Amino acid sequence: MPIVSSPNNNVSMADRPSPTAVITVENLSAGYGASPVLENINLRVEERDFLGLIGPNGGGKTTLLKVLLGLIKPSQGTVQILGRSVEQGRRYVGYVPQWLEFDRAFPVRVLDVVRMGRLGRGKLFRRYHRQDEAIVHRCLEQVGMGNLGDRPLGALSGGQRQRVYIARALASQPQILLLDEPTANVDSKVQRSIYELLGELNQTMTIVMISHDLGAISRYVKTVGCLNRTLHYHQEKFITPQMIEATYQCPVDLIAHGVPHRVFPSHDQGSPVLDSHNGQGHAAECRHD
Repeated sequence: MPIVSSPNNNVSMADRPSPTAVITVENLSAGYGASPVLENINLRVEERDFLGLIGPNGGGKTTLLKVLLGLIKPSQGTVQILGRSVEQGRRYVGYVPQWLEFDRAFPVRVLDVVRMGRLGRGKLFRRYHRQDEAIVHRCLEQVGMGNLGDRPLGALSGGQRQRVYIARALASQPQILLLDEPTANVDSKVQRSIYELLGELNQTMTIVMISHDLGAISRYVKTVGCLNRTLHYHQEKFITPQMIEATYQCPVDLIAHGVPHRVFPSHDQGSPVLDSHNGQGHAAECRHD
């Protein structure tokens, strides 16, 4: 499979300053019990990157995030967060999990939920201090929810709740933000607003996001990884048909809905490459000829 690099790039890698790696994964294998879910994963995520991970359900995307959070221990390989072990580095990581279902009648306010993000910044059962409150309010302002702090969480729309969960992750003051399908179960207008929010956050932090939405991946992220037990990743913002087919394990047509996308030849094979700078609304469709 060819490694695709950006066109019109006349600067050699040797002439570039070496970026700072905030996540380094080497020869990683991990799973649940005796069942491996990830095999031989190698990944380097650089500071201020916005990495989008795509792949089929059950391909190991959520498992990889859990490894980065220290919730699952690798059976093989090493993981470093900001040059530290996962145990030491995970305090610099914020996490927004998959869509959360809850009892909407439960009496919890937006402020209470965001305050939970401060629990990892000190001793267990400690009191919240004035600095904690300032950070919580600032995070709510950052996600456009500053005037809804006293609103019951159950009274919010799905998009508003997602913003609250992002604020909760930001309250831990992370340098890295991990998100597991942050726009699932919300409409396209809300999706767009969340992606635009993440783009703003990416100015000050590194983001790793799982998504099934190739349109979002193509439009908003900086680099793309395709994960299905093994990882296809070249620190580029291009998705080749070979990468998609290797990930989804069937022939794939790349379909653009309404917005044209550019296609470049790869350097060695002349095979087409999806340019994700201008893409919008792309879908991967498996062909069973």
